[in-house]
Amino acid sequence: MEKILNIKNLNLFFQGEEKSYQALYNINLELGKGLVHALVGESGCGKTMTAMSVMRLLPKSAYIESGEIIFCGENLLEYKESQIRKLRGNKIALIPQDPMTSLNPLYTIGNQLLESVRTHTGVSKRQGMRKVREIMDLVKIPDADKKLEFYPHEFSGGMKQRIIIAMALACKPELIIADEPTTALDVTIQKQIMDLILDIRNELGLTVLLISHDLALVSNYADTVSVMYAGHIVEQADSKDFFKNPKHPYSIALLNSLPGNNPAQKLKTIAGAPPSIQEEIIGCKFHPRCEFCETGLCDAENPELSSRGGNHYSACLRF
Repeated sequence: MEKILNIKNLNLFFQGEEKSYQALYNINLELGKGLVHALVGESGCGKTMTAMSVMRLLPKSAYIESGEIIFCGENLLEYKESQIRKLRGNKIALIPQDPMTSLNPLYTIGNQLLESVRTHTGVSKRQGMRKVREIMDLVKIPDADKKLEFYPHEFSGGMKQRIIIAMALACKPELIIADEPTTALDVTIQKQIMDLILDIRNELGLTVLLISHDLALVSNYADTVSVMYAGHIVEQADSKDFFKNPKHPYSIALLNSLPGNNPAQKLKTIAGAPPSIQEEIIGCKFHPRCEFCETGLCDAENPELSSRGGNHYSACLRF
């Protein structure tokens, strides 16, 4: 299968007052064209930093020390700022976490969509408005002419998210990075938004990098899954294989924490909390929380991602 994005041995650091702290460790990630690849894990594990590295939208204190980000055959880390600006929105687009704060409350939806289209395409205002109406139809917002005059506060959360998706699709990019696209939406609206993203993926042949901590959502929409913990990818697999037969203790613990069909069943939690980037842990980063930890092994050696058969990989010394 053709690969649209290939991240190789990506190492990212944050510059502190006295020293640097590593946030991403040798990230290797491949996205097949036209697929939905989910990046999952607890908050603070490095999912968003991985995605923002692709778009080169990192905080000022963050820097990439080594690695490659190959998109459509070219290393984005070698791009000049002017080149990466042309790429954003045109070839790679972002659906941000919070639709409530991603729109300017002082401008109508029509003005904001038109600005997005014209910024990236350079078309005339008339051509831009034609494009805006096409995008509104694509994300299934009825009465487009009327709704374009609305301000963000006049839309529901689900409709705001559709507008954000419309902005991301303004130039029909090849890769969409969806960073927690259903945050703050109720369950019914979450399904509508994810169904919409999937329909657009099928219609336009887009590739989607879905960042989420909602494993139930991921199981319904992702083709492939990567699990991150403390800046490491600890498991990668096809979605069906991952949910049927997880190979890493962290993945198993995450899946065991999901509610079951029995309402009386007590949820199983993961002891402790993910480490901060300032915390130095020798050996496997998960071993302080792992119920399968073996003293003298897991606390001494850091495992590498290794094949467990087929397209399934995990990083566990005790597998």
